[in-house]
Amino acid sequence: MNILSKHIELAAEQVASLPGIGKKTALRLVLHLLRRKSDDVEKFSSAISRMKEFVRNCSVCHNLTDHDVCAICSSPYRDKTQICVVADIRDVMAIEATEQFKGLYHVLGGVISPLDGVGPADLEINSLVARVTKEDVKEIIMALTPSMEGDTTSFYIFRKLETTGVCISVLARGVAVGGELEYTDEVTLGRSVVQRTPYVPSLMK
Repeated sequence: MNILSKHIELAAEQVASLPGIGKKTALRLVLHLLRRKSDDVEKFSSAISRMKEFVRNCSVCHNLTDHDVCAICSSPYRDKTQICVVADIRDVMAIEATEQFKGLYHVLGGVISPLDGVGPADLEINSLVARVTKEDVKEIIMALTPSMEGDTTSFYIFRKLETTGVCISVLARGVAVGGELEYTDEVTLGRSVVQRTPYVPSLMK
């Protein structure tokens, strides 16, 4: 960028490093912040800094929280016999928005993808197995994106849990194959949660 101020240029470069933000949009946002009052900019930067400092992963489900255990895991009103397994924290937000699921979650932190160098050991699968073993869990709901990577991850988890006796189900295929959960409309996603079906492994054993 050909900008007279190096400070504006550096700020725009940092904003442009965010996903989905191009250089022109980054510059427009930076110039907007420059026009804001100093107190407003201080509040903005302080909120980002405090978020980075205080937000952590829940020690139980690996969701985001300000505390050791998230509000969902610690709630006395959630059904602790059901655990919905998702790949990403954004999937938790998407399912919660449907208001159709009252159980707990387990965030894997991704899906098995050899091409991207992501294996089972890189995901929170062992901690899921530990939860099923130690807690009174009756159903595991696989809510992973219906793709090759998602199906591979579901199959791997099924093999790890098949001797525990826990019921394993999967979202109804109202979610399009290859579609990301976070971009699925709330009605379709909610219906998929409610109408979930028993998991049937489709990959070769």
